[in-house]
Amino acid sequence: MQAILATLGYVLSADGTRVLMIHRDTRPDDLHFGRYNGLGGKLEPDEDVCAGMCREIGEEAGITCERLELAGTISWPGFGREGENWFGFVFRVPAWSGTPRRTNPEGTLEWVEVADLLAGKLPLWGGDAHFLPLVFGSTRQFHAVMPYADGRPTGWSYSQL
Repeated sequence: MQAILATLGYVLSADGTRVLMIHRDTRPDDLHFGRYNGLGGKLEPDEDVCAGMCREIGEEAGITCERLELAGTISWPGFGREGENWFGFVFRVPAWSGTPRRTNPEGTLEWVEVADLLAGKLPLWGGDAHFLPLVFGSTRQFHAVMPYADGRPTGWSYSQL
């Protein structure tokens, strides 16, 4: 399978109760429009996943990652606008420095309660409810596959070894 390699990061508050999310509310043509999402994006050809995660967080939030924790990986076959396959490296960011921006070209940055995120109180991608408990509720890495069709997940499976 050929896939677009990407990062997805969840920047945590110092006490771990809140997470910095982007509310994709800027461009109506955005595939993610109206949803909340972690920070991240496509890897550049010349960077490793940690460098890519740190670059994306710097670009999107204006902060510097001090520590990353790989929560897991997810294969999203059929996720893209044209049915592209995506493969994501999902990180927690428990240590960072700087002052987060309030906005960026993709939307508004907001601190949200992790409990609200896990309770489904925010508009998210349909499949996020499957993996967010693994990101925030476990220190064990997970490795998952979540096929998509027509903008919706059609399955979910994961391993934690």
